Amino acid sequence: MKCQECHKREATLHFTQVIHGNKLEVHVCEVCAKKKGYMTYPEEAYTLHDLLTGLFNVDSPQVNSQGASLSQIQRVRCPKCDLSFSEFKRIGKFGCATCYQTFSERIDPILRRVHSGNTKHIGKIPKRKGSNLHLKKQVEAYRSELHSLIENEAFEKAAIVRDKIKELESKIQDKEAGDQT
Repeated sequence: MKCQECHKREATLHFTQVIHGNKLEVHVCEVCAKKKGYMTYPEEAYTLHDLLTGLFNVDSPQVNSQGASLSQIQRVRCPKCDLSFSEFKRIGKFGCATCYQTFSERIDPILRRVHSGNTKHIGKIPKRKGSNLHLKKQVEAYRSELHSLIENEAFEKAAIVRDKIKELESKIQDKEAGDQT
């Protein structure tokens, strides 16, 4: 689609404005958008690294659980690739796999903040392809619940959970038998 202003360049920005129920769509190129004042850019483009640095807030003074300050953590270097934390902040990439372990004190809080408290990747499984995997995960959860109930001597509740485990295991066996035919 061509720019609605200059009719020369491709329209890369698409604006939709709704005022009192009237919808106005504008399709312009980046140059015309700047000229018309639809948007303003800083002198330099805002990079993904800038976004992540701001999101991670890596320059904020913090103290970790062992009482080490940010400056002490920044002086730590990866034993394998010799990358420092300040170099990581500047570059935006780790040098090797060992960097994750070396800087884990500083990375874990960042991951928690970005991923809503999660620091472990579990992944997703399509329902139609991984229904057995969903059932197996549910069985694992019930087993851990069963062990805690037994430890707390809540045997009546443990018997209910045990029955749920047996029921799910029979569903898994039925599905596996159906998949093999």
